[in-house]
Amino acid sequence: MDVESYLRRIEYDGPRQPSSATLRGLHRQHLFTVPFENLDIALKTPIWLDLALLYDKIVRRNRGGFCYELNGLFCGLLIALGFRVQMLSARVRRDDGGFGPEFDHMLLRVDLEEPWLVDVGFGDSFVDPMVFRAGGGDQVNGHRYLVSPLEAEWQLLRQDDKGEVPLYIFRDVPRQLSDYEEMSTFQQTSPESGFTKGWICSKATRDGRITLANGRLIVTAGDRREESMLGSNDEVRRCLHDYFAIEFEDAADLSRLDNFPKS
Repeated sequence: MDVESYLRRIEYDGPRQPSSATLRGLHRQHLFTVPFENLDIALKTPIWLDLALLYDKIVRRNRGGFCYELNGLFCGLLIALGFRVQMLSARVRRDDGGFGPEFDHMLLRVDLEEPWLVDVGFGDSFVDPMVFRAGGGDQVNGHRYLVSPLEAEWQLLRQDDKGEVPLYIFRDVPRQLSDYEEMSTFQQTSPESGFTKGWICSKATRDGRITLANGRLIVTAGDRREESMLGSNDEVRRCLHDYFAIEFEDAADLSRLDNFPKS
């Protein structure tokens, strides 16, 4: 863990002592610079939950990842900076209203004067860390994210003018990176996994989000939304470079993106 290189990767130059302000700054910068993406899964490149490999991919090669990669490596950075961190396991809400299995998602608990919830690996979600207690929350682009108890578990809720939806439920039980290996393999290989049904690269901005998914570019800023369909792998390659600083030198490298609409 080269802390200096990691902080340069997320363009963070603020204070480093463990505090809520430092945690907030690191969390925001991570979401603004490191995309949530599953390109390796779409390209059939195996992902191994090893911190050295995750560091090489995200920091040295300027890539993003999915929850186990992003939160797993961010956990390592926080520990290196002196934070007390625990990995937690969450079960993500499905389209039918049910929830996935244990280790479906990784999030983090950080203990300062009070506990905080941290998640840089869920895609479109809260931007600031949230106090880990009933009613802890964050307001992002017209959505309100709340932590709420649910019997012996907790849930992350998203509220807007259309109502309230749980995003995932989780237990306050410490985990370790190896606990997620089986589900990581499932997410990468199973036809039942959402990560094998399409590809995405997405990151938060200060007033919205930029998403490139299955050849469609979506840019939101405040109340404005622009959407366009890309017509070739060259355009995908340029968008990955221009919006996410991800380099694919040869457009042919992207030809294995299963769900890319061919012209």
